[in-house]
Amino acid sequence: MTITCTVNHTGITVRDLDRSIAMFCELFGFEMLDRSPRDPAIISTVTGVNGAEVDIAYVGKGGTRFELLAYSAPADAADLRPRPHDLGSLHIALNVEDMDAALEKALSWPLEHVGQEVQIDSGPNKGGRIIYLRTPEEGLIIELIQLPKQG
Repeated sequence: MTITCTVNHTGITVRDLDRSIAMFCELFGFEMLDRSPRDPAIISTVTGVNGAEVDIAYVGKGGTRFELLAYSAPADAADLRPRPHDLGSLHIALNVEDMDAALEKALSWPLEHVGQEVQIDSGPNKGGRIIYLRTPEEGLIIELIQLPKQG
């Protein structure tokens, strides 16, 4: 038997909550939905991290919501930057209408190149263009996709 479910959000731990909110809202056009600190006792219980303190913001666009989490405690947080093929690595993929304009704006933010842009040669986005970028603060990989022209 399968569990009936829908996706509620994707959580991303960030270093600078203000900058991350600005990136999603100003660069990618997401809307700020909510921002508030959470009860440390509840966060410690749910995460299993003793002494966890976090400020959380939700940004959304269409049916997509990202939960941005900025922990202020405990102080021993590790800075892990997995490569795309490392277990546990994840990325978010965003469709853009104009890859050249989106890439120029993203690099000036600045996001950093992970690899090089390629044309998709198979699958549901065949004929489109993709590139992987990374946020310098926490290493979040953002894939930009320009879908193939229809017709």
